[in-house]
Amino acid sequence: MHTLLLPILRSLSDGQFHSGTQLALQHQISRASVCNIIAGAADLGITVHKVRGRGYQLASRPDWLDAEAVRAAMPATTAPYQLEVIDSIASTNATLLHATDDAPHRHCLVAEQQTAGRGRRGKVWQSVLGGSLTCSIRWRFNQGIATLAGLSLAVGVALIRSLQQLGCDGIQLKWPNDLLWHQRKLAGILIEVQGDMNGPSTAIIGIGINMQLPATARNQIDQAVTDIQEILGHPLSRNVLLGTLLTELADVMDDFERNGLHNLQKVWQASHAYADQPVQIHMSNGQIIQGIAVGLAENGALLLRTDDDKQISVHSGEVHSARKLTP
Repeated sequence: MHTLLLPILRSLSDGQFHSGTQLALQHQISRASVCNIIAGAADLGITVHKVRGRGYQLASRPDWLDAEAVRAAMPATTAPYQLEVIDSIASTNATLLHATDDAPHRHCLVAEQQTAGRGRRGKVWQSVLGGSLTCSIRWRFNQGIATLAGLSLAVGVALIRSLQQLGCDGIQLKWPNDLLWHQRKLAGILIEVQGDMNGPSTAIIGIGINMQLPATARNQIDQAVTDIQEILGHPLSRNVLLGTLLTELADVMDDFERNGLHNLQKVWQASHAYADQPVQIHMSNGQIIQGIAVGLAENGALLLRTDDDKQISVHSGEVHSARKLTP
């Protein structure tokens, strides 16, 4: 993607026609360059009309991210974040992860587009201009890495509370880091940690939420997905959602730092997609563990009751529904 594509699209966001000459002067490039750059909008799922004698016009205005609009959606009592909005980046998580040691606490980096966004277990997170909300937050802890085992579950609680507050009902949590609606993926969480076992430590909290996914984007995803617009029946401002999420996250992180998952277990379990259901856990080494999902341990492990009536703790793996357990 050309670095001037998003600035040019922002220039067209007033809904009016802009001539190639006007855009060329504004962005200090040639008219031919304007034409070539705008042609790249189609790759982002953005339609730009071109009419001879009138110029270029956006078919519809993208839901642009805006730091002030995000702050306006947060109560004045919320402790401040360092909020940074950028056009395009390889990965918000990777950028925060490789920052200097004195990088700020509560730094939220949100991007219009990620070109190399990462999901859990090495999967690619598909990011669509205006159709996804992708951000990462740096959170510093006095505790060591060992105490952060259940962090993705705590973040899931903050995320589901935010969505419920904005009218998204029926959303469920899939252990350890996905949000589902009617068994289709809505959002994902990626936690990466740095520091010492005994503290201090730093977590990079990556969050990706599907807002308005076009059919072309859905076809590139290797699982069933949904988006906020489908759930609500209308679009939701990404700025409002991010402001609401950061507010809820501040409360949940305060609880998690003081109490771990102790106060959040029941909240998480109440929205567990596979509570008391048979599941299969696919491990990274190819092993498959089967059992009934009966709850959470205080360290965030998934508790399973196996077919020989033993209870075991699972600390990692990919969960799949298993309507009928095999011997």
